[in-house]
Amino acid sequence: MEQQKTGRLIRQLRNEKGLTQQQLAQKIHVSDKTISKWECGQGLPDVSLLQDLSDILGVNSDKLLAGDLEPSLTRGGNMRKIKFYVCPECGNIITATVGADVSCCGRRLEPLEVQKPDAAHQLEFEEVEDEYYITFDHEMTKSHYLNFVAWVGIDRVMLVHLYPEQSSELRMPKFRNGCYYFGCNQHGLFRCEKK
Repeated sequence: MEQQKTGRLIRQLRNEKGLTQQQLAQKIHVSDKTISKWECGQGLPDVSLLQDLSDILGVNSDKLLAGDLEPSLTRGGNMRKIKFYVCPECGNIITATVGADVSCCGRRLEPLEVQKPDAAHQLEFEEVEDEYYITFDHEMTKSHYLNFVAWVGIDRVMLVHLYPEQSSELRMPKFRNGCYYFGCNQHGLFRCEKK
């Protein structure tokens, strides 16, 4: 941790939010002199203030202490390189098209590794009018279930969140030129091409 870098970042983020030192100080219950001291690199925020400070400034507390936001060098991303993240605590499903620091419920998440479907993890497609009726022979119990099915195209994603004890079926619009991803809460992420 470099106090100077952290101080510059606090000043930059405070200015981006349109806050004076006094306004920021009032929000986290410290003096404006304390904010000035941090911004001049003469000290660091106490650990008890980090969460509130990072919430107000809209930045991860790790990045705040490092003093560097390190923007992604890749702009826009490519949907073919999409990454899926699933929170083990709350089941939140997050996607990103470029490298990202993703966290949920206080835990850093790693992208799921894509696997080829095996015999226990298959999707069956049936055309019904302008939709696909998708079924799967996978248990949907509270302890073992598919948690989502997503279609990924060149420029868009359609994701259907699935829940325990739900029926083993869903409907999705008939999309062309894409692939399907689906997640199992115990075995990870699978990818299949619709033939």
